[in-house]
Amino acid sequence: MAKLTSLDDLKSLLSEEDQRAVEAARKKVETGYGGRPQKLDVRLDTKRRRGKTVTLITGFESNPDRLEEIAGMLKKGCGAGGTVQDNSIEIQGDHRGKVIERLKTLGFEIREKK
Repeated sequence: MAKLTSLDDLKSLLSEEDQRAVEAARKKVETGYGGRPQKLDVRLDTKRRRGKTVTLITGFESNPDRLEEIAGMLKKGCGAGGTVQDNSIEIQGDHRGKVIERLKTLGFEIREKK
């Protein structure tokens, strides 16, 4: 068996039906209350945290259960703690890269703020 060197090599192992399902999931866009795509802000924050850094994700238009589900996935993916507060998610530490990548795969549009 040949060594897999790219995602295209891995994709060739999938059936056509599985490939279509992957493409459909990739094109899925997370929409807000008005039916428009959600645009999230991802930035670092240290205010009121005794100098400790958190990755702050704001701009969600989701119900609290969905927000808790997303926060759980992000915390697990980053290997860090975090919380949901006031329609935003806080992840302990600087995990902007991982968070942005994960949110894009979930169908969110991202605006990165410094």
